[in-house]
Amino acid sequence: MSALDPSSYTATQEALARCRRYRKEHGLYGIVDSALGRIMLEIGAVGAVTMPADLGARVRDRLLVRQHCGPVIAHPRSGRWTFLTGPNDNSYLDAALFADMFRDCAAVALPGSHIVLPSPADEHNGYRRWIRPPEGDFRPELTEVVATTRECRGVPSDHSPQ
Repeated sequence: MSALDPSSYTATQEALARCRRYRKEHGLYGIVDSALGRIMLEIGAVGAVTMPADLGARVRDRLLVRQHCGPVIAHPRSGRWTFLTGPNDNSYLDAALFADMFRDCAAVALPGSHIVLPSPADEHNGYRRWIRPPEGDFRPELTEVVATTRECRGVPSDHSPQ
């Protein structure tokens, strides 16, 4: 699509409207990549944990038993889910945590990296959709999502790297 393509313009306008809603209603301060119509969110004030969808479903279910689990994004084509969390607590400095999560093909997003929030175009083409849309600005603590991920794959939650 060229920059003058009407469908590209419409996709960008829809993404801008959605991005404004994410900011105003959910405290998700993303920006729109107008070339692709995607809503990009920089990791920092918001953290993220990505994992395979089957593990993600177990994590979501466990979090829902304890509390509201917060927003979860599905990436259907790659079979992965991303949990949005509170800010990263410097866990990205813990090499043992990364190795532990890596065993389950899970990862904590690094500060300064970007994730893509569902946009109207993504939902139409199947790239991204909400499993659990944001409700207000609630996001669980990163440590809670990491601990629950460990529990759901069989590692006790008190197993934490020293």
